[in-house]
This record gives sequence, C-alpha cells and structure tokens, in this order.
Amino acid sequence: MHLKHQWLGSEIDYHDGLYTQRRLVDGILEGDQQNHFLSLEHASVYTIGRTRDKSSLGDHPEQLPYPVIETNRGGLSTYHGPGQLTGYPIVDLKLLGKDLHAYIRAIEEAIIQTCLEYDIVASRSDECIGVWVNGKKLASIGIGVNQWISMHGFWVNITRESLKGFPSINLCGIDGIQVTCIEDETTMPVTIRGFADSCLKHLEASLEQIAV
Repeated sequence: MHLKHQWLGSEIDYHDGLYTQRRLVDGILEGDQQNHFLSLEHASVYTIGRTRDKSSLGDHPEQLPYPVIETNRGGLSTYHGPGQLTGYPIVDLKLLGKDLHAYIRAIEEAIIQTCLEYDIVASRSDECIGVWVNGKKLASIGIGVNQWISMHGFWVNITRESLKGFPSINLCGIDGIQVTCIEDETTMPVTIRGFADSCLKHLEASLEQIAV
C-alpha cells in the first residue's frame, strides 16, 4: 500500500498536527484515494484519549511540566516532544477490511522491522499495545477513526531527549513502566527523519499484507 509521505518538521504544535490530519481525513472522505503518512516532532505536550480515567496523568495534572491535551484517540496518557518521531498514517481502513486490531499489529510490525535495521531486537507485549526492547517501552500507539479513516498513530523515542517527559506520568496507566530510546539501544547513528523514512517502507509493506 502506497502512503504519500510528508515531513512536517520539528517543534510542531499539537493542534497544528491535528489540523493537518483532519484536513487529509476530510480529503479522503470527499473522494481523495491517496493514503498519507505524516512524520514530525511535536513540541513538548502530554495527551490523553477521551476516557473518564485520567489517573495516568497523576494526582495533579495541572502541575505537569508541559500542557495536557485531551484528544480523539484511544489510550491513556503519553508524552510527545523533541527527539521523538511521531508518525500519523492517514489510511482508508475499508481497504484493510475495517480490521482495527490488524491495523495496530501492522504498525507494531513496521516499527519492529525498522528497529532491526539498527540491530535492535524489539517485540510486542500482551500487557500494553506498543513496541518494547528488553522490557522497556520504545514506542506507543494510539488510533482515532473517523468513518473508517485512521488518524493519530504512533510515537517512537529516538534520542535521549525524548525521554524527559515520561517520569511525570503513569504511562499506559501501568505502574513502573520504564522507557527507552533508539539512541540507547544501538551503536549505529540514527536521525529522526532517517528512522521515519525506513519506517514508512516497512509500514507500507505491513499494510499491504493485510489489504483486502
């Protein structure tokens, strides 16, 4: 499955990224047959899906070091910021049999395969959606769907800078989760855009495997 790739840049405001996603979703709903992949680094922010359970933000979310935004994706709290690759596939899920579980697994597989290019053996977990390395969380996934068009997507910690916001929240709502980044798991040079380009290749292949 071909995805049109657009690098949006660094320090992107969360609302600006959301606006770009919604514009592309609306385009597909209006007849555009092109699927998309947006890659970027957000300015530091916490997000949480639309859920009554806000406990993963801690007891005093108003005291967190960065703003908190409730958004239309699944999942509990996470952090976005510099040094982290955010990937937003905007995909017509009708082409994938409307199978959201298979779609999430395809994203996980794409990240796992990209990690292998950096000599990192990553895996899934039965405990929490995402990608893990040696028991530490490397990547998170949170999906939103509008009339079977996907938005939001995944976040991969690339540099050590990407880890700074996590200690203030209860990631995934699970106590004691440790996080890691590509930079800490490989001796190979890595850039965010380079990882995004490789991930796109594997994401297209993974989605093609589940296309109907």
